Amino acid sequence: MSDIIRLLPDHVANQIAAGEVVQRPASVVKELLENAIDASAKAITLIIKDAGKTLVQVIDDGKGMSTTDARMAFERHATSKISTAQDLFNLATKGFRGEALASVAAISHVSVKTRREEDDLGTQIDIEGSKVTSQEPVVTPQGTMISVRNLFYNVPARRKFLKSDSVELRNITNEFHRVAMAHPQIAFKFLNNDSELFNLPSGTYRHRIVNIMGSRVDDKLVPIKEETELLTIHGYIGKPEFTRKTKGLQYFFANDRFIKHSYLHHAVVSAFEGLLADKANPSYFLYLDVPTDSLDINIHPTKTEVKFEDEHSLYAIVRATVKHALGQFSIDAIDFQKDTELDLPYNIAKNGTQAPRIDVDPDFNPFKADGGLKQASGNANFQSKATGSWDTLYAGLEDSSTMNDESSLHPDMETLFSKEESTDKNIFQLQRKFIISTLQSGLLVINQNRAHERVLYEQLLRQLTVQNGVSQQLLFPISLERPLEEVTILSQLQAELESVGFLFKTLEKNLIEIEGLPLDLKSADVEGLLDSIIRFQQEELPETNFSHVDRLASRMAASMAIKTGDALNGQQMQQLIDELFACKEPELTAQGRKVFINITGENLNSKFN
Repeated sequence: MSDIIRLLPDHVANQIAAGEVVQRPASVVKELLENAIDASAKAITLIIKDAGKTLVQVIDDGKGMSTTDARMAFERHATSKISTAQDLFNLATKGFRGEALASVAAISHVSVKTRREEDDLGTQIDIEGSKVTSQEPVVTPQGTMISVRNLFYNVPARRKFLKSDSVELRNITNEFHRVAMAHPQIAFKFLNNDSELFNLPSGTYRHRIVNIMGSRVDDKLVPIKEETELLTIHGYIGKPEFTRKTKGLQYFFANDRFIKHSYLHHAVVSAFEGLLADKANPSYFLYLDVPTDSLDINIHPTKTEVKFEDEHSLYAIVRATVKHALGQFSIDAIDFQKDTELDLPYNIAKNGTQAPRIDVDPDFNPFKADGGLKQASGNANFQSKATGSWDTLYAGLEDSSTMNDESSLHPDMETLFSKEESTDKNIFQLQRKFIISTLQSGLLVINQNRAHERVLYEQLLRQLTVQNGVSQQLLFPISLERPLEEVTILSQLQAELESVGFLFKTLEKNLIEIEGLPLDLKSADVEGLLDSIIRFQQEELPETNFSHVDRLASRMAASMAIKTGDALNGQQMQQLIDELFACKEPELTAQGRKVFINITGENLNSKFN
């Protein structure tokens, strides 16, 4: 029997490695940006086409590479960052595995132009599927330009599993945010399909956060800083009153590298204990500087999951530092340096106080024709007018029974109370959650929240289908500022949202301006509804039997429906019951939850056995 174990060809091994390193276009963006940072670039430009499926290009003004280095960079396990295994425990750079470029070149068409400062000419290399097709000298600026085209062109199965362009672009934007926020000293540009999304000048950490997330975030940030022997922590946390239900604004960085760490996240959340609303999430941008030998970043291919040497101590330090910053913020809310004299209309210390003076005419008689008013005010032109027969003011009210009848003074009051009493007395609300109605066979118990959700779902579904939503105009537009990623999500849903009654005045950059709302939506609920829609779009749910329109209508109905705890009068309850049983499927919500139950007389009799 012949031997069956053999070495894989390099191009096959590179494709297998690409499965770990390159999961989607965002993985390529991350690797190329980190390489540009390691090259000491001062300005980096990211260019994307078709969500990275057609082109991912990164241009930097860094050190560049020699002809030999440019060729070696695409060999497996070739790196300039480490030379011994011990170096893995003392890393200060980004890419160090030596697999990234080789993996990218195995599944795409790669073109590289690079030149060092001391070289007169640069080098251009073209690679297709790990094979170098050309290498020649070229005139190019100092730095490196890497273009990755037709990602997964030779692995069609992997390309088929990529998400939609909007989802892939959102993942690319997330990676860009993480790299850009970790390095505010570097200028970044981001262009998507020839449209500039970000132009971030170099600056401070706060400037970088505000430039990415929007100017209104600036007022919501509380600075945080602490230096210990184990670590130095600095950054910003969001004020408790500005917390949101979405989890987008939560960033940890360790040694200028974005990381995910659930244990330290819990430390931040516990520091906010007692300050957050129900299901709200704190916002934070925290930068940790730790000794390189106390941090292991080589436990995951994406290098976002790391291991600290003394996590328990870091947990305590992070939690205490965040609590301290929140305490300082609460104290700073009272301005002890304020000049209290500025709050007074006059200087009490200098002028003293004076009692108010009132002039009274003791001879005034309202029953005289002229009122007996003396012209004590000194105004010679003042003339009082005779009131005439004052008792005519009470004409028709001599009957005491008429005067005591409040309904005659307020004719609308009678109709108001008669309407309330004329409503069906067999409908009432229980615990502000259930609507109880009597039937010939027993009782009908309706969950008011689910019933209204079903009614709204079918209404919104019709509006989304036939594009006939009715909008209520706002006297003053609602203005919201959100990260570009969230504004992009809403802009992709703009047609659907306008079909149900939304009217957008502005929906670009970081600004959302709304000048019209659906009839059933209150202004106070707009922000929560939009956050819910954004969160729903970010979940990237697997394919289901429900269409995109169905899921959007279901999410909007759940956010706009009457809540448990809302008080309803008899007319509102009767209207909700009528609308519910006019639905096509009144028994269940869009998610399949039961809306009402029937309690028959037999059920009640069984309780007394």
